[in-house]
Amino acid sequence: MSFLRNYLNKIKPNFEEGGKLHAFRSVFDGFETFLYVPNDTAKAGGVNIHDSIDSKRIMSMVVIALMPAMLFGMYNIGYQNYAAAGTLATASFFEIFAFGFLAVLPKILVSYIVGLGIEFAWAQWKGEEIQEGYLVSGIIIPLIIPIGCPLWMLALACAFSVIFCKEIFGGTGMNIFNPAVAARMFLFFAYPSKMTGDTVWVAQNSIFGLGNDLPDGFTAATPLGQLAQNITPDSSILDMALGFIPGSIGETSLVAIAIGAAILLWTGIASWRTMLSVFVGGIALAVLFEQTGQGMTWWHHLVMGGFAFGAVFMATDPVTSCRTTTGQYIYGFLIGAMAIIISVLNAGYPEGMMLAIFFGNMFAPTIDHFVVERNISNRLKRGGRK
Repeated sequence: MSFLRNYLNKIKPNFEEGGKLHAFRSVFDGFETFLYVPNDTAKAGGVNIHDSIDSKRIMSMVVIALMPAMLFGMYNIGYQNYAAAGTLATASFFEIFAFGFLAVLPKILVSYIVGLGIEFAWAQWKGEEIQEGYLVSGIIIPLIIPIGCPLWMLALACAFSVIFCKEIFGGTGMNIFNPAVAARMFLFFAYPSKMTGDTVWVAQNSIFGLGNDLPDGFTAATPLGQLAQNITPDSSILDMALGFIPGSIGETSLVAIAIGAAILLWTGIASWRTMLSVFVGGIALAVLFEQTGQGMTWWHHLVMGGFAFGAVFMATDPVTSCRTTTGQYIYGFLIGAMAIIISVLNAGYPEGMMLAIFFGNMFAPTIDHFVVERNISNRLKRGGRK
């Protein structure tokens, strides 16, 4: 790859101060630092600790961890279409996956084109470096929406999340709310008929001769939606765990999400304290409700809907979650407990994880503040001061 490095070095002067392409410096910097770790070092005085990974590499690792959920989601979109049409037995693996791939790909492209386009334009306007946070948000947003969500709605949601939940706060590292959560919230409250109900979970039109055209008004409820209405789910426990159920594109397979969690934990990218606490908080409240005769069995919450996906990929966002060790335990438990409370007590909103993460983001700075103040107070007391 030395030829690529040499080529970038050759054209780089054109994008530096005084170069004929200086106006596009941020664009060049974005591509260069995506391909290669930057050589810049901290200029401030004092002690600095460096390692070989930067934020772009962290984001790239998260994208890799999302691949199992995304690839399985593509297959499941095709699986649900062929199953609904009754042609699953005659379809090959390639046909099923190809249909799902072609159905999901436009959503991923729209997400990245709109989101990164705004990021590039904003960086050019402000004369700043292109920030890398949307590398992850751009793939998470398509994975947490139903396949029936129109592309123009997805584009609006991406624009809303980047402008009002990132750039207006100062960009990556300064945002209070997770952009992917904000996009999902925008769609849910602005266009609820395209985010809930029984008509949005299965792709209903064939694509390039693949898949099937389903009858107008075809419906398919998610198991979580069925349980919320006290209806026994059509799917088996195994299908729920593996992910062969209707649902948001990347949220159905507990197995695929678990693989992503293992990658994030093994590489040290995600906080195991936050991830564990979300599950502990969720299970604790689910068991409590189960014992009082409300809601479903506790394990249903883990194998259906977006609980596991939110716990692994969104609650652990290092920017919008707590930074202190104690705070991560409190933050995670709060999100898990709140997700179950919303799911059980609000029959019209059986999927409570996104709203729980939104509120968790809101309280994260306050939690960290009180944890730090408590540590300061304890240290003063140990030193004999009040």
